[in-house]
Amino acid sequence: MGFWNGLGRTLLVGLIAIAIALTWQPGTAIADLNDDNYDGNIFALYAGNGAIVPPRVNLPESLKSHRPVLLFFYVDDSRDCKQMAPVISQLQAPYGRAANFVPIAADSIPVKAAYTANEAGHYFKGAVPQTLVLDEAGEVRFDQTGAISYEAVDDVLREVFDLLPRSESLELRRRPVNEVNVELVPET
Repeated sequence: MGFWNGLGRTLLVGLIAIAIALTWQPGTAIADLNDDNYDGNIFALYAGNGAIVPPRVNLPESLKSHRPVLLFFYVDDSRDCKQMAPVISQLQAPYGRAANFVPIAADSIPVKAAYTANEAGHYFKGAVPQTLVLDEAGEVRFDQTGAISYEAVDDVLREVFDLLPRSESLELRRRPVNEVNVELVPET
């Protein structure tokens, strides 16, 4: 017993401290836009818009409202989804008040034999990212899997809202959300 009260205890604490020091890597960040690691909410981390998840309305409520819907299937540990998060957030700036944005974590879709048109599984193709635009009648106007450009979805939303083509209208610009996101829109 005397050994553990004195020298043995000191040696044990010293060995533990050395083991911790050898395995600890200070200053390393594992979050990266270009990998398939889970870093957290991709909209908060990579789009500066953590308010998009959870959505303000779910898919059934959105379809009942007879408003256009941007439906986005994603997972937080996908490089492609991480890279699409800023595109979805940029689209929400000009269209967020007129359309419902419904991002859905693909992992949360229950596995069933059949789905109704009110259920996300009805639209999901099994790959992420997947972006859909439904018009006010609930008809699919755009459905693409993989990385897409802002302009591809913007063109469809312009048709849905009967807006002029981008070449004939003023640029729809994102307003700065806060001082952290000033890099998204250069001040004029």
